[in-house]
Amino acid sequence: MQAIMNLLSIILYTVCGALLLIKLTRPAVLESVNKHWVLGMATLAILIHGLVLYYGLFSPTGLDIRFYHVLSLVAWLVAVLLIISMLSMRVECLGIIVFPFAALVLILNYLPSESHILAYNMKSGLLVHIMFSILAYSLLSIAAVQALLLYIQDTHLHNKHPGGFVRTLPPLETMEILLFRIIALGFITLSIALLSGMVYLEDMFAQHIAHKTILSLVAWLLFATLLWGRWQFGWRGRIAIRWTYSGFIVLMLAYFGSKFVIELVLNR
Repeated sequence: MQAIMNLLSIILYTVCGALLLIKLTRPAVLESVNKHWVLGMATLAILIHGLVLYYGLFSPTGLDIRFYHVLSLVAWLVAVLLIISMLSMRVECLGIIVFPFAALVLILNYLPSESHILAYNMKSGLLVHIMFSILAYSLLSIAAVQALLLYIQDTHLHNKHPGGFVRTLPPLETMEILLFRIIALGFITLSIALLSGMVYLEDMFAQHIAHKTILSLVAWLLFATLLWGRWQFGWRGRIAIRWTYSGFIVLMLAYFGSKFVIELVLNR
């Protein structure tokens, strides 16, 4: 049953991504398909994905936070945040990347991997640290997608070829404002994650998590510098995009890089 739900969610995500791509690049082809159709299908995909996550994460002995499960949780949160944003803003263009990525992550669920169980009797402070960490990764993942679209839009405008789906995007200034709002929110959640880790973890610089802590702090500094540069010097465009991707890459290496090596390469 779980495999069938996983497949159904993959199909729905893929169809949503394809419809958005066609609608944004060739709007005349899909005149009858409006945002609400895509929103409905994406919501159904998210609900089914949520059930798949529930059955995968919650085991009889504790939370199974193996690599693919956590990656799936981040993809699910990113999709949820996008759907919520679509209700009030013109951000459906982000779905071109977010929905196919969620489908790809669900495909990875079919691959075998070792369980990594966290007991249910863990400290509440540790749970806060874990949840805010995952939320920070999710928000800053959306920021990375937004930065990619901003780069494409900026490149087309500089080359004076604003064709294709670029014409359907909000104005460049609006895209930049949205990017910095997402980064600011992600920065706040990342700050809470780091602070809660310092309070509730016995030693954030213990050998097995030192690399994760150091890389997370480096990412925090990069995003802090970006926000300070925006406030002080009005950073925008290519500068903002470069700083966003620098922070995002370091943050992904902090968690998924180390988790990938430990669980899938070293099998620990």
